[in-house]
Amino acid sequence: MAPTEKTAQKSDQSGTVTDETILKIAKEISIKFIEVGRITPATFEQSFKNIFSALETTVKKVK
Repeated sequence: MAPTEKTAQKSDQSGTVTDETILKIAKEISIKFIEVGRITPATFEQSFKNIFSALETTVKKVK
């Protein structure tokens, strides 16, 4: 099982998603975007902030 799947399962069991979980998911998404060339070192900082913000907003809307 992938690390993000384990994290997601822990979050589902407790009913809340922590900032740490959101950071881990944002990291995984960022890595995938780097691998496919959508994020470069020059755009990483802003891209990561945008990814984290989008995830956080989505998670907090669900609650």
